[in-house]
Amino acid sequence: MDKLRICLIGQKIQVQSRQSDTGLLWPLARGLSKKGHEVTILSSTTPLKKSEIYRDGVRAYYLFEGQSHYKTQRFVDAVHKKFTSLHLDKPFDIVHCLDDGGYKIGRHKNNFKTCVAYDVQATTMSDLFSTLAENDGTLQSQFKTSIKLGYRFIHNFLAKDRSLLDTADGIFVTTPQQRTILERYFLYPDYHTYTVPYGINLGDLAPRQESANFKLKMQIAEEAQIILAVSDFSNASELRPLLKAFEKIIMKNSNVYLFLVGDGPRWKDVEYDMLKLVLGSRVVMTGSMTAEDLLESITASSIYVDLSSRSTGLEPSLIEAMAQKKIVIGSELSPIAEIIEDGLDGYLVRPADDLNIAQLLEKILHSQDAFALIGEAARDKVLKFFNREKMIEALLAAYFEIIEKSPFYKHRKKISGPLQSLFAKEK
Repeated sequence: MDKLRICLIGQKIQVQSRQSDTGLLWPLARGLSKKGHEVTILSSTTPLKKSEIYRDGVRAYYLFEGQSHYKTQRFVDAVHKKFTSLHLDKPFDIVHCLDDGGYKIGRHKNNFKTCVAYDVQATTMSDLFSTLAENDGTLQSQFKTSIKLGYRFIHNFLAKDRSLLDTADGIFVTTPQQRTILERYFLYPDYHTYTVPYGINLGDLAPRQESANFKLKMQIAEEAQIILAVSDFSNASELRPLLKAFEKIIMKNSNVYLFLVGDGPRWKDVEYDMLKLVLGSRVVMTGSMTAEDLLESITASSIYVDLSSRSTGLEPSLIEAMAQKKIVIGSELSPIAEIIEDGLDGYLVRPADDLNIAQLLEKILHSQDAFALIGEAARDKVLKFFNREKMIEALLAAYFEIIEKSPFYKHRKKISGPLQSLFAKEK
């Protein structure tokens, strides 16, 4: 079994166009396919508005694109239905879920006789970090946060996480911090946890020049400074401190803009907060951007901010911002803290501390030349540590180890072929 049949599942595995494939796992799927493995993607929608795409050896099914028999179903049910038909035709060796979309497959994995692995994002761990981020440092806030954190953990673990983890043959994490929390608090065995920072479309990371007409297109002055924040808009409270900090900034800076990029269920709540603070003329809520527009935004910005607890620390936009020597500000409570060294190649802040965030933004905006070494160090780190080929090899080694540990494969012939040495080395 030297070649695998792999099913990747996630609501957001998008392919934009042949020139700008930046969906989280599309570059990974392409890399696996190049190594001879058969890769199938099950996702929800794509900007191309096609229900099926075959490209670079990867076949992707977008279940909510023009397929009426799926549109009325939950994503997890639609995935289970499509997977069943594909698996009966030709069985998969392993199912890898970015989120909880494959949970129903996991519940019936004994019938399918296949292995199921999840990203840590399928659990509610990020929700716990969101709760921690609400602590502004005061004694009263610490007490409230502790009570809320304990309640949410118990509720989420009993309602969802325990049953999901019971179906997992492996869990993928991106940082040692996530691995420790899984074992210590979620009671998931460490020998089934794999630290693999995969899924980044790094491109060539070449230095980019700011587009001559980008600011004109966005209707802001050529000399304007841009603070860029990317969010999934699933928790309005995560962006509220940034908006409050920006309110303090514009009192002293007449030509600074905040770009909020992304879309999600709490978009309207964030918009309300922004209008309540009377920031409408200085905050640009762009919604979802194409890959090319996002790259232009990063290039035109001075500062990149991500205070989300759901950040893996390895999002393409974050890595691109570091590669373009931008000053990156992240939450000290998120996995970004495993990537950024505070004060050396970026900054880490308490996400609820709007006063400290405002002071830091003010310093950077007024003395950008003084922070040039921070940007240089950020680019150096990206070029040194992020190698897509190594990530794919590490992921494959994890796949084979998960499969070998599975009872469904104990009697199959041993792994052979060119990946045997890779697997042995990982063990």
